[in-house]
Amino acid sequence: MPLVNVMVNSRAYTIACDDGEEEHLRELAAHVDSKVRELLEQVGQVGDQRLILMAALLITDDYLDARQRLDARAAELGEVAGARDAVQDRLARAEGSAVESLEAAAKRLEGLAAKLAAA
Repeated sequence: MPLVNVMVNSRAYTIACDDGEEEHLRELAAHVDSKVRELLEQVGQVGDQRLILMAALLITDDYLDARQRLDARAAELGEVAGARDAVQDRLARAEGSAVESLEAAAKRLEGLAAKLAAA
C-alpha cells in the first residue's frame, strides 16, 4: 500500500492509498488545500483543525448540492422518458388505426371497382 505525501495549509501529511490511486489522492488533497486557502483569506488563521473542518464542511455542502441537482435532473429525465414512451404508444396506436382505415378504404374501392366492372 503506497504512502503519499500531500500538503494542506503548508503542512505535510502522509496518507496511505491503494495502488494506482496516488495521483487521485494528490488531486483531492490539492482541492482541500485550495478550500483551506480560500478560508484563510476569509477568516484568517484559526488553527489547522478548524480550517480543515470548515473546508470539509464546505466541500460536503458542494457535494450535497451537486448530488441534489443530479437527482433532480435524473427525475426530469425519468419524466421525459415516460412522456416519450407515452408518445410512442400513441403513435403506434395512430399508425394501427391509419392502417385499418386504409385497408377498409381499399376494400371499399375494390367493391366499387367490381360494381363498375360489372355494370
